[in-house]
Amino acid sequence: MRRMFNDALVSAGALLIVLVALMAVDGRVRSQVSSAFSGVSSPQAVAGTGGKVRYVAGVVVSAARDQSIDHAPMVIFVVAATVLVTFMLRL
Repeated sequence: MRRMFNDALVSAGALLIVLVALMAVDGRVRSQVSSAFSGVSSPQAVAGTGGKVRYVAGVVVSAARDQSIDHAPMVIFVVAATVLVTFMLRL
């Protein structure tokens, strides 16, 4: 049980790091995330939150795709390094 919680916490942290990195690099992601978390006051805004989350997720995926295409050698290096570290740690 404790290991599952730790794994979930590490996964959530990794996603948060990726989101913060994308926010630092791409202004579209930064503006969408800031508008999504800018205080919700009305019931209509609460109902529209699901649509906002889907839109922000789409912007994040689009920005990640654009950045990975622009920096393809670095992406290949990071993927290879991740695979090697995973095999070294035998996860």
